[in-house]
Amino acid sequence: MRGIKGKVAIVTGGARSIGAAIVRELVLEGASVAIADILTEEGEALARELGSQVLFSETDLRSDEQIERCVDATVKQFGRIDFLINAAASYHDKGFESSRADWAFTFDVNVFGSVVLLQKAHPHLVRSGAGAVVNFSSESAHAAQAKRWVYPCTKAAIEELTRSQALDVAKDNIRVNAVIPGWTWSAPIKKAHAENPEWVEQLAAQFHMSGRIGSAEELARAVLFLCSSDASLITGSMLPVDGGHLALGPQGTLELLPPK
Repeated sequence: MRGIKGKVAIVTGGARSIGAAIVRELVLEGASVAIADILTEEGEALARELGSQVLFSETDLRSDEQIERCVDATVKQFGRIDFLINAAASYHDKGFESSRADWAFTFDVNVFGSVVLLQKAHPHLVRSGAGAVVNFSSESAHAAQAKRWVYPCTKAAIEELTRSQALDVAKDNIRVNAVIPGWTWSAPIKKAHAENPEWVEQLAAQFHMSGRIGSAEELARAVLFLCSSDASLITGSMLPVDGGHLALGPQGTLELLPPK
């Protein structure tokens, strides 16, 4: 993709799963990456594996000081920041039973941390001249889900945040977009599949036109597209990377007409 080589990205939640796939794809395209994550062992291992193009910065997104330290370390190591990719997320959600503390914790990680990251990195993105931010929404933001209140609300908030951020930083030549993943091979999906593979695969086939769960690499390449100069006219947008999930109604792929 054009406009990736030689650039520098911060990827929150980049130590494993989808975040790690994004880090790998960025490195393959010639970018340097700072992994911002609380998973020290996995983050450091990935940085060692990928070499001098990758820096690990232990970062709790609930801490303004740690976010600022990550930004400073990235600039010290690589000299610039061009992209922010907010892949980190907390799935802490007990639905009706969620306490005020549960709500505060999840919003702090899923929403507020990315806001502070943009504030701290903003001067560097301005100097980039072609900065890009990619947020992570979810199909959960678009439909009622039993026993899930907190996580879907954070993702709905991220979509409105994305639109407002895009408007306010457009004057700085910074674009802000979000991806909307469908079911993607990630830690929660892998856990559910290990417990009941037939059930997970049946639901995946019913809820996706593609009939399957997406790979982390497929999602990562969509993220890179939104960072690239190939997406130079795209901002304030939500890109579904979901195998057609959002285009389906509540019936999924089921045929509702009686057989002839």
